[in-house]
Amino acid sequence: MTQANATTTPRARSLSVMDAVGVLVGVVLGIGIFGFPPLVAQNAGSEAVYLGLWLAGGAVMLIGALCYAELGSAYPDSGGEYHYLSLAWGRRTALLFGWARGTVIQTGAIAVVAFIYGDYAQRLLPLGEYGPTLHAALSVIVLTALNVVGTHPSKRLQMALTALVIASLAAIVAAGLFGTGAGEAPPPAPIQGSVLGALGMGMVFVLLTYGGWNEAAYLCGELRDPARNVIRVLLIGTAVVVCTYLLVNLALLQIFGLGGLQRSTAVGSDVMQKVAGPNAALLLGLTVSWAALSTINGTIMTGARVYHALGRDVPALRGLAGWSERGQAPTRALLAQGAITLALVAFGAVSENAVEALVAYTAPVFWLFMMLVALAVIRLRRIDPARPRPFRVPLYPLPPLVLALTCTGLIWSSTLYAGAGALLGIAVLAAGVPVLYLVGRRGPSNFL
Repeated sequence: MTQANATTTPRARSLSVMDAVGVLVGVVLGIGIFGFPPLVAQNAGSEAVYLGLWLAGGAVMLIGALCYAELGSAYPDSGGEYHYLSLAWGRRTALLFGWARGTVIQTGAIAVVAFIYGDYAQRLLPLGEYGPTLHAALSVIVLTALNVVGTHPSKRLQMALTALVIASLAAIVAAGLFGTGAGEAPPPAPIQGSVLGALGMGMVFVLLTYGGWNEAAYLCGELRDPARNVIRVLLIGTAVVVCTYLLVNLALLQIFGLGGLQRSTAVGSDVMQKVAGPNAALLLGLTVSWAALSTINGTIMTGARVYHALGRDVPALRGLAGWSERGQAPTRALLAQGAITLALVAFGAVSENAVEALVAYTAPVFWLFMMLVALAVIRLRRIDPARPRPFRVPLYPLPPLVLALTCTGLIWSSTLYAGAGALLGIAVLAAGVPVLYLVGRRGPSNFL
């Protein structure tokens, strides 16, 4: 086997543990917690089951973090999952993932959050009939430009936005713990249909809320002492996210009760009304806006690393490999990612419901490749047993198998939920096969 060099990236490792934790937490603690709890509650028959679903989501995040920590400490590279897939399953699988991440997964996720930001920003600063789309496009342009300037200003903004999001969530927790409680809350609605199916759908929404933790993989190539620090970043980030979400959901149950939470159509607005009274609309708009900006900025920062890795490894895409030593950022990759994202924003502008359409078509493709990353832990142990692994997954091979089986179930559940949108995402993925076959006919030496 021709082994990829774990230190193929020559740039300085400029990110500390807290920098990377700030990016990870900022990406995960996004807008999902303001929208998905009622949908989770509708698939839970009791408060214990409701909290159990959130705990199960945290367990999946922890298992995933352990798997990614082994891969990241053994093969630190700014290509992240792209790099792991290339080593485990070969260059064509990695190229297909690069295509999917660039056209479906990452750019679609950025566009989704940008539209949600646009809807709230339009209330704070109206820009006319097409205001939400203009706000969405401006958020992509400004934050991409900031990342092009350099990683340091981007990570400083990320830390500030993350602090604002945590402060907002702390206000929700305080309202629940020190407020008047649910009072005469309506009784929980019974689960409709199969209990097992309801639990599965509840987990889909929980894991959408937890989504983004895997983005830490793309920071490994720039993390100081990755062999030791990858596991620290993932475990600290996981602990912060899980504890925050459990406290927020305990507070929501205290404020609304399970029945009231099931019937809430805008849990963020309802909470802010209790916390801020007549200033609720303004506070909610600001809260969701900086939560969305935190997610957009963190996702732009990590997402461009795959374009850079493709340019580094594929001769036909060499133009994407440009790296700014001054700013410590993949400038050309950031610009390419921004252009594709803006094209999706334009598409969303003419869609009936841009957010639903983009979420629907990203989920199955995302879980497919995460399943392959989970199985990569097992495959790389078999084909590269001599590789130093500063961190090894405990109870191996159980964690990667559990993660792979969970991803398989989520592929099925998200496909059923997404319907035609899932087929569109799969079609875009399939469209990349002939393209990548042509550009990848001559491969670099650092692939298997």
